[in-house]
Amino acid sequence: QVQLVESGGGLVQPGGSLRLSCAPSGSIFSIYVMGWYRQAPGKQRELVARIFSGGRTEYADSVKGRFTISRDNAKNTVYLQMNSLKPEDTAVYYCFVGSGYSDYWGQGTQVTVSS
Repeated sequence: QVQLVESGGGLVQPGGSLRLSCAPSGSIFSIYVMGWYRQAPGKQRELVARIFSGGRTEYADSVKGRFTISRDNAKNTVYLQMNSLKPEDTAVYYCFVGSGYSDYWGQGTQVTVSS
């Protein structure tokens, strides 16, 4: 079974930066969207950013101007560059991939923004 492997989470101070990476362990055909969701304690999971096969991107209002999503098509890898991090960005971040056959979810990586 193909799994999504996430990396890059950790503890960072307010105003700092992190870059998350996500790549499938095997081949996924007909990918049309890749992106990131997050879930903070006591809150519902929300969309952070996504990028479609044609290159169009979408961001949550709360992260616009601070986060940038990108991808490497050759490696089927998606990245989330997070700058100017705030304590309210603290959450478990989940990678996802949507294909013509099914959706795939990462296991989640913890991002903690604290002084």
